[in-house]
Amino acid sequence: MPPISNSPPERSWLDTAKSTYTVVYNAVEPAVSYPLSVLPYEVKLGVLVLGTVGATLATGKMYKRFIKRIPNADAVSPEEVAKRRWIKGVVTSVGDADNFRLYHTPGIGWRWPLKFRFIPKTTKELKDQTIHIRMAGADAPEAAHFGKEAQPYAAEALAWLRGYVLEKRIWCQMVHKDQYGRIVAVPMLPTIIPFRYRNVSLEMIRAGWATVYEQSNAVYGKEGKARYLAIEATAKSARRGMWEKGVDGETPAAYKKRHAAATASKG
Repeated sequence: MPPISNSPPERSWLDTAKSTYTVVYNAVEPAVSYPLSVLPYEVKLGVLVLGTVGATLATGKMYKRFIKRIPNADAVSPEEVAKRRWIKGVVTSVGDADNFRLYHTPGIGWRWPLKFRFIPKTTKELKDQTIHIRMAGADAPEAAHFGKEAQPYAAEALAWLRGYVLEKRIWCQMVHKDQYGRIVAVPMLPTIIPFRYRNVSLEMIRAGWATVYEQSNAVYGKEGKARYLAIEATAKSARRGMWEKGVDGETPAAYKKRHAAATASKG
């Protein structure tokens, strides 16, 4: 048998609730004009219990929404995507010209003078701790991979994106999870003017380093597809970036379609 304890017997949750009610009642009763004493004791106790449960649930919801960190794309729930939730974080790496890795930094504690939460620095520490973001609405030249040749301007597009977002704080509106498990998001970079942001996808298209993505599950944020296409047309007209030698080159969409057809023909 377990050893005998000299501690007083453990109080039930009902005893604790009654005792808490008495404290709250005695504190509130003198301060209100309405006589709380007219309510039945069971009703007042029920209100207290429901209020405590409600406060606990609200606290849990606030923790999940504003404090709990999302480690990676697998941890993003369908509900969060469906609600098009905004998240903020720091871009830790840019491996391709139209996607990057985001370290989610919710709530406070990430900046001085209240800095008590820190972003890992090493590749080992960051493993499985970043969200793979695919930029919504933008399609950049493809780099060499899986035996496929790189598109012209792939390196320049990658360099542009790295210079624009790497190690910077950014907001992302999650809108979709693609077939590769990446989170398709509208990325917004804060400017020096408070509450003003730049849409990274649009800025990349404006600079001539990406085309408008028009394939399946395309999303464009509040600006809409027409705005994206208008900015692409301006970049082409101005011969910016990948359009410097004209507009007849192979687009990223055409490149992927060509390679998909070649793969299918093999078998």
